[in-house]
Amino acid sequence: MATVTGFNEHFDRHGAWRREMGLRVKVLGDWLKEQDLLDDGADERLHSLGDRLQTDKVMVAFVAEFSRGKSELINAVFFAAYGRRIMPASAGRTTMCPTELGYDAALPPCLRLLPIQTRLEPQALVEWRLVPEQWTRVDLDVDDPDQLAGAMEKVSEVLHVTKDEARALGFWHDDRPEDNPPVDAEGRVEVPRWRHALINMAHPLLKQGLVVLDTPGLNAIGAEPELTVSLIPQAQAVVFVLGADTGVTKSDLAIWREHLAPLESSTATRFVVLNKIDTLWDELSTTAQVQAQVERQRTETAHTLGLPVDQVLALSAQKGLLAKVRGDAALLDDSHLPDFERLLGSQVLGARQTMLTSAIASVVGQLHAQAGRTLGVRRRELAEQLLELKGLRGKNHTVIRQMRLRVEKEKADFDRSAASVLTVRSVHMKVLRDVFKLLGSSSIKRSLSELNSLLREPGLKLGVKKAYASGFESLRDVLLQVQALENDIQTMLTASFRQLNTEHGFSLQATPPPDTRRFLEDLTAVERSHLQYLGVGNMVQLARKEFAEKLLRALVARVRSIFETALGELELWNKSLSSQLDAQLRERRKAFGRRIEAIRRIQDAAGGLDGRIGEIDEMDAHLMEVQGRLEALTRELTADKSPRLESAAQPEAVEA
Repeated sequence: MATVTGFNEHFDRHGAWRREMGLRVKVLGDWLKEQDLLDDGADERLHSLGDRLQTDKVMVAFVAEFSRGKSELINAVFFAAYGRRIMPASAGRTTMCPTELGYDAALPPCLRLLPIQTRLEPQALVEWRLVPEQWTRVDLDVDDPDQLAGAMEKVSEVLHVTKDEARALGFWHDDRPEDNPPVDAEGRVEVPRWRHALINMAHPLLKQGLVVLDTPGLNAIGAEPELTVSLIPQAQAVVFVLGADTGVTKSDLAIWREHLAPLESSTATRFVVLNKIDTLWDELSTTAQVQAQVERQRTETAHTLGLPVDQVLALSAQKGLLAKVRGDAALLDDSHLPDFERLLGSQVLGARQTMLTSAIASVVGQLHAQAGRTLGVRRRELAEQLLELKGLRGKNHTVIRQMRLRVEKEKADFDRSAASVLTVRSVHMKVLRDVFKLLGSSSIKRSLSELNSLLREPGLKLGVKKAYASGFESLRDVLLQVQALENDIQTMLTASFRQLNTEHGFSLQATPPPDTRRFLEDLTAVERSHLQYLGVGNMVQLARKEFAEKLLRALVARVRSIFETALGELELWNKSLSSQLDAQLRERRKAFGRRIEAIRRIQDAAGGLDGRIGEIDEMDAHLMEVQGRLEALTRELTADKSPRLESAAQPEAVEA
């Protein structure tokens, strides 16, 4: 059986932590609901956090030129438990099209393949994902390694087409003949049969949210703009695989400069793997000499790519896979594969866990404060009612009846004044509609109209960078307008809440609106990836109408995703504010009802006064217990219980 080490164990601990936190979030939500402390806005925030903990994805993108051993590295890290290669990695049989491995419980285990001919259509990849009937589907038997590996070989299939067809598909470049594939005796060119592959299988890591993106070769990446400007930049980690025997070749450097160097300021963690160090193992050289040669290659590679040396790892994926399959601990150590797995696990999952921990602390902190305010209002109203009832001791029925009439009048006055809240909400919703309009599709279309017109013009797009700059400036201005309107809403609600707090003893608080800086940063990252893509020899490709159309569609899809995320956060913020107000109005009406009911019972039953005072004391004691339980539940969620991924010791080999 195979051994399981490194990244797999890191991911298992990460998954276990997410499940534990998700369960605690559910326990907190159920308890808050039982105590009537969970309004609609808070419920939605908690539900959203639970979903994020359950479905959070971690994408690791593997990028390399052909024959660098990238697919073998994927086999060694993720599929060694099958005891054989799953992804095609033998000579002449390698991944020819971008391939995503993930898990969707709604789908059966299958391999879906998008024909290469769809490149002739203007639709972006994100649009083709919504048309499943256009994909060729192959069912997978995840319990049969041979069937699984046989099905995966389809991602290495090729077609032989004419030069004109290859040119139309983006695999033949008259301006860069050195990058063109060889021509056979019949004048035909070999191209991938498939444009994109999606693999859905219940692999333990994939089930926990891992997504593996396998991207083959400079030609494949360059011809698919969505990979460069959308998929790869969204990965949490990018692994660039080189050959230890060759170092950084010209085509390797082209991939790095054109597609990976622009990720420097993104959130992605970039690693470089010098694979195939076993080709340097030489019986005529000492171990020290071989190690010195490997270290020299690491240092030179880091210098060439402008990376810290500790981000460049040297290993042998093939020997690492063999060692896992055989259970050979010594060979596994020599392969240095566990070093890569530990680094990948600690840096990538550690950063992801920090983000989730921050999200938990933010949501739970807001819920704790809101529930605490509600409990404070309830206790204050009980204290006031207690003073009111104690003042009735020794009073006759006339005084008690007058008090009941006074409380009923206070309730009627409150109901009338509370109706003024509708006026505030009307103004609030009007401003909010303006915000929603700004974040709509028509706003995106208007901002990118100049770029859209330019990209649709025939010939070279000489002013395209200026059009990009203008379009993104307009998009940023939209987000700044949104931020200004959000601030107007908060200012208005702060004044209204302050008045309601003064008049009725509420504890309303206008929480800050969503910060647009993150979305501005996302826009800047998208702009940077597009401008970098346009500045590296793709201007000739851009002259092709279908290529320009795909680039534009990919851009619009990415911007729409950013705006929709901003809109979703804004809607949640608005719902939270409205629900907070509704909850306190409801609490006050309940309090009036309890006061009137208590006085009625005292009128109807002699001696009922002391009994009611006792009930209030019991209710106050219960609220104190609820407050203590709230503190305990929220403390369990915000305490640092995350596994120490960054300091994990090298795990021992474990039978899979």
